[in-house]
Amino acid sequence: MKSMTGYAYREVQENNISFSLEIRGYNSRFLEIFVNLPPALSTLEAPIREYIASRCVRGKIEAGLRLKEHNAPVKVGVNQEAARAYFDAIQKAADTLHIDEKPSLAMILGMEGVLEIEKNRDNSRYWEQIEPVLKNAVDDFDAERVREGRHTEADILSHIAVLEASLKTVASFAPQIESSIKENLKSRFTEVLGNQIDENRILAETAILLMKYTISEELSRLSSHLGEFRAETERNQSPGKKLDFLCQEINREINTIGSKTPILEVSCAVVDMKDALENVREQLRNIE
Repeated sequence: MKSMTGYAYREVQENNISFSLEIRGYNSRFLEIFVNLPPALSTLEAPIREYIASRCVRGKIEAGLRLKEHNAPVKVGVNQEAARAYFDAIQKAADTLHIDEKPSLAMILGMEGVLEIEKNRDNSRYWEQIEPVLKNAVDDFDAERVREGRHTEADILSHIAVLEASLKTVASFAPQIESSIKENLKSRFTEVLGNQIDENRILAETAILLMKYTISEELSRLSSHLGEFRAETERNQSPGKKLDFLCQEINREINTIGSKTPILEVSCAVVDMKDALENVREQLRNIE
């Protein structure tokens, strides 16, 4: 079981190039990956995103890559159209103000967009250096999520234990619930009919009420759901979605049990189960 929250940072320097990669994870119902790269390395977004997606199932994940280069080959060009436009505009302003001055070369070259600087980058070569940094950072990120997930799993299972104990309490009162239905029905018949009681009629009405108010099926399904919950946490490293579904089913059975029985001890056990289940659902919001 893994948490969706985590953090990792890796940095490496080789020759005149240094990379740093930061990964942050947050809770989310779905997998959302945001990659922040220097514009010159934008073509590497796809493989970075693909690798992160192969290691994560759910969560909002932000990955930011920084690049520092020293003595990188540089290609410098001149935007002639921009240079001419600046020259003409400055010359026109000087004529309008009756200033006998020509725009200097230094002034024109200092204008935005006149000099075009491009560093010669081979992105395939950069990827060879970035890929191991990415893998190490994701390994660290995954280890952090596993560590947090262990604590969350222990807390979730402690609440599941409360549910299981409360289920046993409710099950112990199941015979009393059925006996209470039979006694109440017989008492009502006696009040209305006195000694002229039709036993067959009582048995038929009792059977109908037992079908309506017995909780044996709910107890069986609830026990099955709790067993499946534990099994899913053991066999699946990313069980969040399945466990969330099981919680919905568990909640349905608990509500049905609560609505069917008037016994105080059962009602108290139902309250305990609802409280434990709410704690489980709260923690599942952190699980992948």
